[in-house]
Amino acid sequence: MKRALGALAMVLALTHGAGAMVLELRHGVGLHEWLNWAPLAQDGSYRWPPYHTEEEWLSGYRPLSDWPAGDEFKRIRAMGFDFIRLTVDPGPLLDSTGGRRQEALDVLSKALRRVTAAGLRVVFDLHGVTQVPAYSMDLVNGGADSAGIRGYERMVADVAGMLVTIGTDKVAIEPYNEPAYYPCDAGGSDDWQRIMATTVAAVRKVSADLTIVATGACGGDVTGLVDIDPSFDDPNIYYSFHMYEPHSFTHQRLDDPKAFASGLPWPADKGSRETVLDNLRGHMRAAGLTQAQQAADIAAVSDAIDDYFGKGWGPAEVERRLGEAVAWAQKHNIPSKRLFMGEFGAMLMSADGRSGAFDADRLRYLAAVREEAEHYGIPWSIWEYSNPFGMSVIEPKGPAVPDMKLLEALGLEPQVQ
Repeated sequence: MKRALGALAMVLALTHGAGAMVLELRHGVGLHEWLNWAPLAQDGSYRWPPYHTEEEWLSGYRPLSDWPAGDEFKRIRAMGFDFIRLTVDPGPLLDSTGGRRQEALDVLSKALRRVTAAGLRVVFDLHGVTQVPAYSMDLVNGGADSAGIRGYERMVADVAGMLVTIGTDKVAIEPYNEPAYYPCDAGGSDDWQRIMATTVAAVRKVSADLTIVATGACGGDVTGLVDIDPSFDDPNIYYSFHMYEPHSFTHQRLDDPKAFASGLPWPADKGSRETVLDNLRGHMRAAGLTQAQQAADIAAVSDAIDDYFGKGWGPAEVERRLGEAVAWAQKHNIPSKRLFMGEFGAMLMSADGRSGAFDADRLRYLAAVREEAEHYGIPWSIWEYSNPFGMSVIEPKGPAVPDMKLLEALGLEPQVQ
């Protein structure tokens, strides 16, 4: 079955893809808080027409008055980014058909034209979320032969048709974000391979020229990427992976909002286990934790700290991990510039020290990952533009200005004050 689907996709590519050229992408930023988490009515259904307005997005986590006057997308372009990876809740599209779906597509088309008018390209990322369970990623993870996947692929084709009207020189489609299928179909299933192949074929029936961003299973990481058989390849496809490794560094926090997990250095040899623990105890004392509470918290993070220093994470490990993606591309005669590092980032330490990395460590990490990707000509998208959760290009509080040290670590030369 896998071989037959691959052959079908290849025939479609050869028949319809002559002359197609991948959309040029270099330096991007994820924008997650505008068209994702589509607002709900009181009864739990999607508000209609769907999606947030620009004002609702900008005022979501801070007063609208914090934002400077003018076109926010032109500001993004002036920071040095050439594209936005725009995450879009597929729920309203899956919850509608016919004219009602067209209403949702019209809202999205208008939003895309706002962005592209500022000189930015767009990776249109269908990014399932959990708020309406029927349309969460559980639908995607239900198996290649499920009715959910067939309906999802029809929706993707409708989106592709809308994107073509914007211009294939301006937009690309990324049909899936971080699909599960753990552990990369190692149990013998070829479900994700089949889903990706049939989704590519569905888009190609609509357009030979629309750039597709394909992704692997395993949450979309490098391991998932190298598990793909790209028999459906054509010159107009990027292959995505997300880089949050080691996760113990990029996402330093615990599930308990009162707990402390922060301060791992980058690279590991820039610090020590003892220094990390001393800093944690200092944050805990400042927060008024008792000795018993401190001991319990330290016990909860000790194994992760030991593992981090034991593995000696640093640039060599980043090189090795990205090297796996490059080796996969070489094996399949895919130029490394058609790989796509669709997300990377690291949490900045919170003011109370409960989570995140010191700024100097975060910036060293981001620079190391970005430079390694650029060494192979791999386009990248930083996660993400504006939020209060520690991964943000815009400062999390106060006037909505860019973090200039972060832009510097990304190698950008902004045309902003």
